[in-house]
Amino acid sequence: MKDREPLALRWRRLTGLIVKESRQVLRDPSSVLIAGVMPLLLLFLFGYGVTFDPRQLDVALVVEQQSSETASFQASLENSTLFEVETGPDRRLFERALTLGELDGLIVLQADFAEKAFRAEGAPIQVIVDGGDPNTAYLVSGYVELLWANWLEQEWISRGRPALVPSVQLEPQVWFNPEISSRNYLVPGSIAIILTTIGALLTALVVAREWERGTMEALLATPVGILELLIGKLVPYFLLGLGSMALAVITAVLLFGVPFRGSLAVLILSSSVFMLCSLGQGLLISTLTRNQLVAAQTSVLTAFLPAFYFSNFVFEIDSMPLALRLISYGVPARYYVSTLQTEFLAGDVWSVIGPDLIGLGVFALIIFALTALTTRTRLE
Repeated sequence: MKDREPLALRWRRLTGLIVKESRQVLRDPSSVLIAGVMPLLLLFLFGYGVTFDPRQLDVALVVEQQSSETASFQASLENSTLFEVETGPDRRLFERALTLGELDGLIVLQADFAEKAFRAEGAPIQVIVDGGDPNTAYLVSGYVELLWANWLEQEWISRGRPALVPSVQLEPQVWFNPEISSRNYLVPGSIAIILTTIGALLTALVVAREWERGTMEALLATPVGILELLIGKLVPYFLLGLGSMALAVITAVLLFGVPFRGSLAVLILSSSVFMLCSLGQGLLISTLTRNQLVAAQTSVLTAFLPAFYFSNFVFEIDSMPLALRLISYGVPARYYVSTLQTEFLAGDVWSVIGPDLIGLGVFALIIFALTALTTRTRLE
């Protein structure tokens, strides 16, 4: 009967493997660049380059017949911070610009505007938008409708008539993100994309490189076991990922002004579990592919793109078809993005964070079980 190895020997072997992997990470410039520079680049991209906030819209105003009413409406339109306005007497002056996408909309005040402005049937205002961009089309038509209602009420009061009092008074209250800033929503979610890239892509590339160079075969020829191999590979990149997470959080709070209302302990816990998911996925990819090019392509297809599309980061999952909504439950970034946005904007809401952590934990166990089963501990 074979004697079991002393625990001290196993611990010494594991420590040596971790030190060896850590030195390899520090000597690899690509690892430092991906972990240090990429988080900042992605944060700047999503913090400054991507926004869902209303922007200034370029519109043209056609006034077929000048009057005091058209001048007042034109002044109201030009004083709005939502529109950059060009004016002219004929719509044909602007049709080409609208076709080329140089204008977001065309507003036409017809010749009988002054005559019908305050009649029951309303004034003939025509709004022409390009349906090729439905979001912008809805924004232009909605803003013009709102501006028209405000202008009509002000003109009604200025003519000495009592203001129209609606039967229902709306008092909007915005929770968690009072500024209604898309940056507060996007920047926390981008941290999940960053950790996915560092965990899955970086680990898959580095380990696949070892397979190509033959160093992995040399390692497997030693008495190192599966558990020791996985831990030795994971620890350096796990610490690297947590360092990138800390850098991203500090940048989000100090540079972009995103509020953080949760606790650091919960943030570190959720980030740690998610890093285990990403690292395990990267190890599994490298074990199955053993080629850097294939590993990179597989990581993008199975880790980065699903995290981007199915995490509720940019694209709303509830608006997707049922089949895609079901697929999203198999994407760990879905749970981590939910936790991040809750931690930053609402705080420690355990009714949200608890199920997310359970989902991440289950995924981590499954991915590590698959990695352990597919990792070969002997040369064939």
